[in-house]
Amino acid sequence: MKKFIDREEELKFLNERYQNPDAQLIIIYGKRRIGKTELIKELIKNKNSIYFICDKTTEKENLKNLGRIAGQKFKNIILVENGFRDWYQFFDFLKESLKEYLKESQYKNIIIAIDEFPYLYSSNAAIASIFQKGWDEILKKLPVFLIICGSSISMMLKETINYSAPLYGRKTGQIFLKPLGFYDAWKFFPELDFSRFLYIYAICGGIPLYLKQFTPLKSLTKNLAENVFNKNSVLYNEGEIILSEELSELRIYFAILKALSLGKTKFGEIINYTGIAKTSMHKYLYVLEELQLIHKEIPITEKRPEKSRKGAYKIIDPFFGFWFKFVLPFKSELEMGDLGKVLKYFHENFESTITMVYQDLCREILRIKLKKVFKFNQIGRWWDVIGKKQFEIDLVAIDEENNQILFGEAKWSNKKVGINILEGLKEKSRFLSWNNAGRKEKFILFSKSGFTDELIRHAGIEEDLILVEKDEILKV
Repeated sequence: MKKFIDREEELKFLNERYQNPDAQLIIIYGKRRIGKTELIKELIKNKNSIYFICDKTTEKENLKNLGRIAGQKFKNIILVENGFRDWYQFFDFLKESLKEYLKESQYKNIIIAIDEFPYLYSSNAAIASIFQKGWDEILKKLPVFLIICGSSISMMLKETINYSAPLYGRKTGQIFLKPLGFYDAWKFFPELDFSRFLYIYAICGGIPLYLKQFTPLKSLTKNLAENVFNKNSVLYNEGEIILSEELSELRIYFAILKALSLGKTKFGEIINYTGIAKTSMHKYLYVLEELQLIHKEIPITEKRPEKSRKGAYKIIDPFFGFWFKFVLPFKSELEMGDLGKVLKYFHENFESTITMVYQDLCREILRIKLKKVFKFNQIGRWWDVIGKKQFEIDLVAIDEENNQILFGEAKWSNKKVGINILEGLKEKSRFLSWNNAGRKEKFILFSKSGFTDELIRHAGIEEDLILVEKDEILKV
């Protein structure tokens, strides 16, 4: 039996809305492969429902298929054979048939889930307006729990979410489904320890479909050879497939994402690498941000982050970062089945990827496992150039209520972290300006390989120092 992992918060919200006697219109959207369909299927288990997934076909064909499904549900042979003529006939059919149907059943309402709604838009640009009219005139007066779901984030925002969207103001709830966090994703591989799963997570991120491609009994190299570097595998062309469904100027977006995957994170660095004009770059970066593919990170102490010129861009999804760094540049070799060069580059460069993923993960470790140790209302990174010297701190958490600040450093290496790392972190912390006069400072060090005896002894004396090995607090 296939196990449904996580999404407790979203399921709770949907089930609570399902108990509401009023008509509901729920929008669910998020990137492909993220588990939207599985969430809907989990919701409708043992409930009165019609589930319809739209196809990339004509509107007539989609209406015919929906009619077949609705006809089977309501035992209407004519509808099964002929389908719906148009969407208004679908709404009218529900109006005429639903109340009588519910009288004869044990249910008080019906869930109608329209999955991949953007496919309808491709054959009829007025589809959101049609559903707006159908909702206003018919559906909102019926015992209907309508779900409109889609993977095209740009289209869902434009037609269902944004202020100017036809369905804006009609929805009674919305869910933007995000990737699973590290600990929920780990549930796919409960037999693996922290380090082994981190290597998989650094490739797959929290996307369920990607995680399901990997077999825990096989080595990482074997999994990659079979499931990512293999031209016949599901993930081989994944980056291109996802982007081609959202964007038109693929060449430009590919160049930007490749630059980011190689560590070109500053605005000027991206321009220099890609050759894209400065006047156009803002637009392209904005589109990638809106699609939740990249994120602009600002030093945590910036008082007006929207005006800051210190922003650094990064790819949010680990798999996209991996694909643009390790797959796209080697397509010629991979098409010929030549794995040697690709695997050599992977083994030489993947540790730097793991280091960055671990640094980001430390924030999640702090939020989930150390929230009782240090409460905070802000968390992020900090960097600045002071004089001619560049300073950077991996993790900074701020507790404004108690005037406390936490400085953190993360090291993913085979070398134990020593007292020199703590001293370096303390030195850098002096350059971070935040309530300098009265603040209470704490320090936290994360390490893959543990800590030197000297640092452990020091931690036993200094109460404002926390040591974390992988993701477990060291008791000293």
